[in-house]
Amino acid sequence: MNEIMIEGKTILCFASGYDAPPTSKHHVMHILAERNVVLWVNYHASRVPKASSSDLLYIMNKLRQVIEGLKCLRKNLYVLTPLVIPLPRLPIARRLNRLLLIAQIRMVLGKVRNGPTQIWSFTPDIAYALGHFSEEKVVYYCVDDHASFSGYNKVQVLRDEEELCQRSNLVVTTSMALQEGKNPWNPDTILVPHGVDYDHFSRAVHEDISCPADMATIPRPRLGFFGLIRDWVDLDLLAQIARKRPEWHFVMIGDADSSVDLGKYRSILNMHLLGRKSYKKLPAYCRHFDIGLIPFKVNELTRAVNPIKLREYLAAGLPVISTPMPEVKLYENLIEIVNSSAEFEAAVEKCLTAAEAERTARLDAMSRETWPQKVEQICEALS
Repeated sequence: MNEIMIEGKTILCFASGYDAPPTSKHHVMHILAERNVVLWVNYHASRVPKASSSDLLYIMNKLRQVIEGLKCLRKNLYVLTPLVIPLPRLPIARRLNRLLLIAQIRMVLGKVRNGPTQIWSFTPDIAYALGHFSEEKVVYYCVDDHASFSGYNKVQVLRDEEELCQRSNLVVTTSMALQEGKNPWNPDTILVPHGVDYDHFSRAVHEDISCPADMATIPRPRLGFFGLIRDWVDLDLLAQIARKRPEWHFVMIGDADSSVDLGKYRSILNMHLLGRKSYKKLPAYCRHFDIGLIPFKVNELTRAVNPIKLREYLAAGLPVISTPMPEVKLYENLIEIVNSSAEFEAAVEKCLTAAEAERTARLDAMSRETWPQKVEQICEALS
């Protein structure tokens, strides 16, 4: 990494779930922690929880983390799960959360601070916390159209997000749609598409990794997916094709929340729901996939999505089939984009006979889109 990278700062990072599977926020903060101190605030007050088993487990987990207090989980990176009330629509809850959050952060910030403070937020609704930590700069890192998520108060999220954008020194967006939406609120808005952990995922090509035990008995070809299984994943499309083409096996890696009923898919013999796997093990699954899938529904939410798994699949050398989201279309020379089940079937047939030169092209392209390169771009814009 060159001298563009910021160093000697204390970075106060507002982001959800450090214990969740790694996404952009993890990769970015891990890189920044090499030269700075990072205090990651596990922020979880953006939506009202539902009376579902998944949300109840989530609440119990957060309460456990609150009780555990400040933790140092890797060099220079500390994680705090503050006690807040997840009722963003209630003015009294918002006022109380402001007092609770600021007090708890100040208490631990004094213990870990090492250099001037910067605030980097991956959540849109923390503008009320600005100005309380003597921060020299504020970065809003926008990776999703938060207002379109289920369970969020759209009007309130947009109001909060506009204020955060206006008070930020830099707004980082990861898709064209997000950049277009935030630029009117702050002219210092830049587009930085997601990076990829190239060394990690290219192991699927360069190392002879054995097939994971829970996939070894699944016949090939294996059409693989990993990630969150939520209401934006078009499982019905996959089920339709699976029933028609029983010789193709759909391997789904990831956990589902209350928005998805997996029960109706378990009876389809060639749909294999393997549950969540550790990030460390994903290259092994990729090595033994034949195709990587991004079967997202195309709607207001996914129009702004730039799926990290696209680059991870490509870095693992996999041919990729995706539905037609705007950011994915930029890679149409490397992947197959489908608009219907018929096009999906044709794409599978094509991918299963892909030439070795195509895999080389995927790897070459992803070697130029690493996370350190993305962080340097952001640091240069912030300087």
